[in-house]
Amino acid sequence: KDTVIICLLCWRMPSLHVELDQEKGLEMRKWVLSGILASEETYLSHLEALLIPMKPLRAAATTSQPMLTIQQIETIFFKVPELHEIHKDFYDALLPRVQDWGHQQCVGDLFQKLASQLGVYRAFVDNYKVAVETADKCCQANAQFAEISENLKVKSTKDCKDQSAKNSLETLLYKPVDRVTRSTLVLHDLLKHTPSSHPDYPLLQDALRISQNFLSSINEEITPRRQSMTVKKGENRQLLRDRFMVELVEGSRKLRHVFLFTDLLLCTKLKKQAAGKGQQYDCKWYIPLADLTFQTIEDCESTPIPLVQDEEIDAMKIKMSQIKNEIQREKRTTKGSKVIERLRKKLSEQESLLLLMSPNMAFRVANRNGKVSRGFSLTSLELQMLTNSCVKLQTVHTIPMTMNKEDDESSGLYGFLNVIVHSASGLKQSLNLYCSLEVDSFGYFVNKAKTRVYRDSTEPNWNEEFEIELEGSQTLRLLCYEKCCNKTRQSKEEGEITDKIMAKGQIKLDAQTLQNKDWQRTVIGMNGIEVKLSMKFTSREFSLKRMPSRKQSGVFGVKINVVTKRERSKVPLIVRQCVEEIERRGMDEVGIYRVSGVATDIQALKAAFDSNNKDVSVMMREMDVNAIAGTLKLYFRELPEPLFTDELYPNFAGGIALSDSVAKESCMLNLLLSLPEPNLVTFLFLLDHLKRITENESVNKMSLHNLATVFGPTLLRPSEKDSKISNSSQPISMNDSWSLEVMAQVQVLLYFLQLESIPTPDSKRQSLLFSTEV
Repeated sequence: KDTVIICLLCWRMPSLHVELDQEKGLEMRKWVLSGILASEETYLSHLEALLIPMKPLRAAATTSQPMLTIQQIETIFFKVPELHEIHKDFYDALLPRVQDWGHQQCVGDLFQKLASQLGVYRAFVDNYKVAVETADKCCQANAQFAEISENLKVKSTKDCKDQSAKNSLETLLYKPVDRVTRSTLVLHDLLKHTPSSHPDYPLLQDALRISQNFLSSINEEITPRRQSMTVKKGENRQLLRDRFMVELVEGSRKLRHVFLFTDLLLCTKLKKQAAGKGQQYDCKWYIPLADLTFQTIEDCESTPIPLVQDEEIDAMKIKMSQIKNEIQREKRTTKGSKVIERLRKKLSEQESLLLLMSPNMAFRVANRNGKVSRGFSLTSLELQMLTNSCVKLQTVHTIPMTMNKEDDESSGLYGFLNVIVHSASGLKQSLNLYCSLEVDSFGYFVNKAKTRVYRDSTEPNWNEEFEIELEGSQTLRLLCYEKCCNKTRQSKEEGEITDKIMAKGQIKLDAQTLQNKDWQRTVIGMNGIEVKLSMKFTSREFSLKRMPSRKQSGVFGVKINVVTKRERSKVPLIVRQCVEEIERRGMDEVGIYRVSGVATDIQALKAAFDSNNKDVSVMMREMDVNAIAGTLKLYFRELPEPLFTDELYPNFAGGIALSDSVAKESCMLNLLLSLPEPNLVTFLFLLDHLKRITENESVNKMSLHNLATVFGPTLLRPSEKDSKISNSSQPISMNDSWSLEVMAQVQVLLYFLQLESIPTPDSKRQSLLFSTEV
């Protein structure tokens, strides 16, 4: 009898898990549809703004002094009334169904009907170019119409930000063209959150199929056919070297293959060839070596190199790392190679993009006239022969990718590394020395901790412990700096660059060695200097658990609503005090929140807050500001439930993945305002603080992206019972689902950081943020 019961339970558990997943998916459908309604409302307001001038223009067309002819009006506003009617019917039918929401509510028929009317968009797109050209000619011919076309007012909606902004006729005419692509993305989002057993599923699939076919036919027609250019080679010359380089062409970065011959420098591009055809190069330019000159910035009137923001570069590297994780996961399954091939293609695209965006050191070459050659000294036949020979002569056949290593290499460690920096020896003279600890994160090194400056000693003895978060890290790097004491205010803003680096070394973070929970002592030798360290690693399986505190009288590990109710405050006192102290003296601190504070200081502050020590303010003023930042992060990390709550976390992760920007904003803001009051108020308080941190980015080097990376998992990572990582069989390495979760958490916080404002009711926001009921 007991055996039968056990078997029944084992059979029931997967079913229950599926039901819970479907329940979350069905709930997400409501959020997606709410976003679609908001997007439709905005789109209708744009179409209505186009319709408003039509009636007076038609009336004037029958008078003796028409502004436009009937033919011109019909051409410019072609099919706009029909589009408005289609979407008005769709909106009016969808609204009551969403308002009267239930998990079995069906909307697929509405989307299927909308997709079946895409023929109207076909007519609009075919006429679009003529409509814009006609409008432009009419503006040139009639000043009054030009004035009207530049000042079309869009009716304000509750989700429309630029309610008072005026839109041009050309801008509004492009809205339906843009809508063609968005309709397909919206259907993707909705279908993703619709269970295959739901009655809507086949209807939405059919609507998506119609939309995709329509979009493909449009793209085939509007994509311009590019004609290839043929040219190249010379005879009595030898190839010395060839490399890939990035060329700046009118502000755009282009990947080039550059060949250095004995008599000229040739810049080429590999032509795209159809299957079965041999490779060919296009000549972009060449310079005879006799005429080659090198220029400095002062010598030429070159435009500055457009630099990509660090956060964008970081995001690319993270995406590449995640694709590699997906490839590793697919290798462990029994599926075919098609999925892996598709992932490799995506990885190649991302690596190529990174290769284009990363270089920022200029290499300026020109001929003696200051220009490169396209038809000088070589005939077209010689040029064609030269480029044909490049295929055979090339020595570099693959683009130098930054992550072009084997996919089965270790993905690194995830968790927390405690490091004690003991002492240094081997210095030949007394110095003011400090050490900086860096770990690699998604392919690049990040400064994570810094010891205090040990003054006037040949044997500095720090004995300071730091807790460093690892994100796929494989290497710990140690840098020893001599502190420069004669810094001016201006040089201070440049951070550690003005300090003199004395030594640099690194050690591999070996998974097998660190798997042991005991401290591991090691020595890093570099340039005659030896630094003694101790390390202890805690894998993410244990370090990232949210464990409720047994001592409910404290603040760490206690639910936020319990703390605020006890303190009679809107925001926990620990959050207020840490933020105030950081804003008092930490706004210029390089790497604030990213650089770890001394672990013993953080634990001392934690104990003081938990015991309600009245002298905690005095303690904070005497401590390094990084320890205070670390205490604040630790408080959020140890909350028994994340600030964004376990219940809403899946919806935030789903909302950030929505493709339509209007739908995404509506969904994300509605979710945010659904948080419990203490959670919402604390988040808004912290959000304002983090935005103030980035106002000093030029000094503290903390961008919105950097802060989102630090705080995203801390504020959103769900409790153990809801996390996908709790049953991992490999505690020391990160599984793929965890990687995707971390990225979603970072992106959610980054989204709110990038919003100019959170549109909470002013009266509520004032009362929430500035109430001091303590």
